[in-house]
Parts: sequence; structure tokens; C-alpha cells
Amino acid sequence: MSDSPLPETGDEGLLDQVGPALSRLRRRTSGGRGDLTRNLVLNVVHDDPGEMTVGGVAAEMGVAQPVASRTVAACIADGLLRRAVSQEDGRRTVLELTEAGEAERGRFASEQREAFEHITTEWTAAERDQFARFLIRYSQDSSDWSRRTRRDSGTRP
Repeated sequence: MSDSPLPETGDEGLLDQVGPALSRLRRRTSGGRGDLTRNLVLNVVHDDPGEMTVGGVAAEMGVAQPVASRTVAACIADGLLRRAVSQEDGRRTVLELTEAGEAERGRFASEQREAFEHITTEWTAAERDQFARFLIRYSQDSSDWSRRTRRDSGTRP
């Protein structure tokens, strides 16, 4: 358990700490920089309800297209992703997870669950469940917000 005091409810700076806290979570619960980036890409491709492109990966990750291209190329070279022809527009190339990519997502999820259980070992079951529900809800709502923002700005993945 952390020795740092938790911010009080109503503390004006509480919400300012959310972004840095999420950043620390991403850095500290991954197997390393390569795993973090690979996990992000695999989840971006998996989570998109439509067809995901390299440009869409760049937009979702908040990085420049060349950065996303290199990361996607590494995932393809490792057999985790494949390029396919869009079913909506045959001129576009989209990304799909391979069986190995799905297995890698499962491995990451298992490692993250283990980290979550270790980190929250002194929490009650109710606290752990509540936090998990809120985190999942936040993730789903942020995905919806991101899609609306992209749609409203006219960018296409």
C-alpha cells in the first residue's frame, strides 16, 4: 500500500491528477516500452468496430503517422497483424489481428490482471470491483468520445 496520502474528495487539484495517474499506470504495468506500444496497437485494432488503418492507429494513439507506421510494421513482421483490403473501399488497406496477435493480447491481459491483483492486494474485494468497473466504464466512454471527436472533425481512421 502506498504511503502517499490520497487526494480528498472536493480537492480542486484532484481531477488534475487523473491524466498523470493514467500515464503512470500505462508505464508501470507493462512489460516494457516495446510491450506497451505493441499492446496499445493490438488493442486499438481489436477495439475498433469498423476497419482500422495505420492512420486510425496514429489518431487513436495520438502519434504521428510515421510513428504508427513503424509500430504497425513491427507488429506485422512479428506476425501479430496483417494487412488486408478494405471491404468498404478496395483502394484502402486495413489492419487485422492474426491468431498470434490475439494470443499476444491475451498474454498482455493476463499480465495486467496479475499486476492489478498485486497492486490492489490490500484493497477489499468491493474496492477492487468498484475500481475495475469505473476503469472499464471510463475506457468505454473515452472510446465513444474519441470516435465522436474524429467524426465531428471529419478525420477517418
